[in-house]
Amino acid sequence: MRIGLLGGSFNPPHAAHRAVSRFAIKRLELDHVWWLVTPGNPLKEQGALRDLEQRAAAARKMADDPRIDVSCLESVIGTRYTVDTITYLRRRCSGLRLVWIMGADNLAQFHRWENWRRIASEVPMAVIDRPPQSFRALAAPAALALGRYRIPESCAGRLADRRAPAWVFLTGMKSTLSSTGLRNPDGSWATQRKK
Repeated sequence: MRIGLLGGSFNPPHAAHRAVSRFAIKRLELDHVWWLVTPGNPLKEQGALRDLEQRAAAARKMADDPRIDVSCLESVIGTRYTVDTITYLRRRCSGLRLVWIMGADNLAQFHRWENWRRIASEVPMAVIDRPPQSFRALAAPAALALGRYRIPESCAGRLADRRAPAWVFLTGMKSTLSSTGLRNPDGSWATQRKK
């Protein structure tokens, strides 16, 4: 099984999460994408963060695809950092081919993540274009440090079979929708329709 991992606060989950997941399934030839709803992102302010179960329930409703599975794994296993979650999954699910999926906005600040180099050495990564972040992301410290491990986009379908470090930058997804943009100033979620 080839599994994409999409971690995040999902505060709120939105149509771009689903679109990115479907895009990754197609371009990376994945069987499933797991949405890992985090109890709290160490790099973000927690004040406007909704309850984990509320976010997970909203994510399940938004996912609306049998190939997308929503999990609160980090809360269950007690991890706070992506590196620990990936280490756990690699130990417990050694038969799976895992790919970490992130938006270009996350690549731009990936060098701030706990043990980011270890993450890159543990799982192949797919970075999804998120205008207008792309140029900033590709010039960021982590992208430059990992530059020699970047594979051509034409090889994206084999990313899950590659040994880490390996990453691909996928273009063609042109959504600027973000959870931050969907939150009202008081932290409540703006109403959105499924597309």
